[in-house]
Amino acid sequence: MNNQEKDTHVSYKFPDGFWWGSAASATQTEGASDIDGKGKNIWDHWYELEPNRFFDGVGPENTSQFYYKYKEDIALMKEIGHNSFRMSISWARLFPEGTGDINPKAVEFYHNVIDELIANDIEPFVGLFHFDMPLAMQEIGGWESREVVAAYVRYVNACFEQFGGKVKKWFTHNEPIVPVEGGYLYDFHYPNIVDFKKAVQVAYHTILSSAKAVEAYRALGQDGKIGIVLNLTPSYPRSQNPADLKAARMCDAFFNRSFLDPSVKGTFPEDLVDLLKEKGFMPVIGDGDLETIKNNTVDILGVNYYQPRRVKAKESMPHPDSPFMPEFYFDYYEMPGRKMNRHRGWEIYEKGIYDILINLKENYGNIECFISENGMGVEGEEKFRNAEGMIEDDYRIDFIREHLKWVHKAASEGSNVKGYHLWTFMDNWSWSNAYKNRYGFVSVNLDKDGERSIKKSGYWIKQVSKNNGF
Repeated sequence: MNNQEKDTHVSYKFPDGFWWGSAASATQTEGASDIDGKGKNIWDHWYELEPNRFFDGVGPENTSQFYYKYKEDIALMKEIGHNSFRMSISWARLFPEGTGDINPKAVEFYHNVIDELIANDIEPFVGLFHFDMPLAMQEIGGWESREVVAAYVRYVNACFEQFGGKVKKWFTHNEPIVPVEGGYLYDFHYPNIVDFKKAVQVAYHTILSSAKAVEAYRALGQDGKIGIVLNLTPSYPRSQNPADLKAARMCDAFFNRSFLDPSVKGTFPEDLVDLLKEKGFMPVIGDGDLETIKNNTVDILGVNYYQPRRVKAKESMPHPDSPFMPEFYFDYYEMPGRKMNRHRGWEIYEKGIYDILINLKENYGNIECFISENGMGVEGEEKFRNAEGMIEDDYRIDFIREHLKWVHKAASEGSNVKGYHLWTFMDNWSWSNAYKNRYGFVSVNLDKDGERSIKKSGYWIKQVSKNNGF
């Protein structure tokens, strides 16, 4: 790509009022992890236990210092053309023990951030749970526990009451399948339990908590919308062979429809329920739960998309003594000739974003939705810094542009897609990967007290936002 990008001719025009922005989360950006009364969450705790599990031994205590630099950061968001930004509230900052008394310092901080966004004509989209269970809640079982579901509902109610006059876009959970996978199946999040039955209960209670949050929001009669953010990853079969098709369908049931169907339709996928019944893994379901889930579907859906899943029929039988896993029903498959982000080890398949949006249009009532995360993580980005000090991330511009072409195509075919948010605004701390891969429009220099500088992609998206297209 070269400087002809400055041409203002717009070939891909997006619907009026399209949301241009980015997404981030509390634990990954705020820092100040034990400041002003914030309680510990599971990340603070796990880092104390096993710092070796985090890239370069970097933990969540300081991260990108948004707690202190939010005014500067929001000014940069405005500078690069944001009209919206998805943040999250830290449950453990607002309620240090997960329940009990609210932390006034946290209330003040989030009011300040929300006010600053609005003053800069950036609409706040606010997430209520982004992987950061308060430690006190994890100690009584986390999402395995109905007590924690009840505490979560008290927490979200407090958020609605405190901030609902200003915030008109709420999201109950971000990628709720990930704590299930990470914490209860594949050992990449705390509490590092490998137990399929517990994983099912955790998933079920997460879905229930989301429906109860929707119910609580509507009971207050506020005039915004409430939704959920799901990482939807199309499951592509290796071939049209019935065995491959079945493998892809089961993979889709575990990782996509498990949360998408109850969130949007209010019901669970029959094939998944049949399998859980057959194998003896059904969750404990309380009286009235299914009605709550049925009656409290979401208004709006955030879609996170990074890479496709490619699957094929099993090559060999699972070991009879190994823990039960979704992979008992499929194997992963590497498509020959695939395009790769070599830094992250992920396939780049732009059409996937279109396939998701068309599926939502055709099978999920064309629910109002937006791309809430999409992005490209690159290790060692400093090597792309030019003589003037700017990171020339043309690969990120190409990545975004090629995905946006498919978003545009879906919109032109009637998809109810309202926006595009990159992951992420500025380079942030990424769970156990810490600062290994950089994703931001804005570079964060950890050696210079987190000094910010806009990358080439930031200037590019500014033009896209200004022209509502490219």
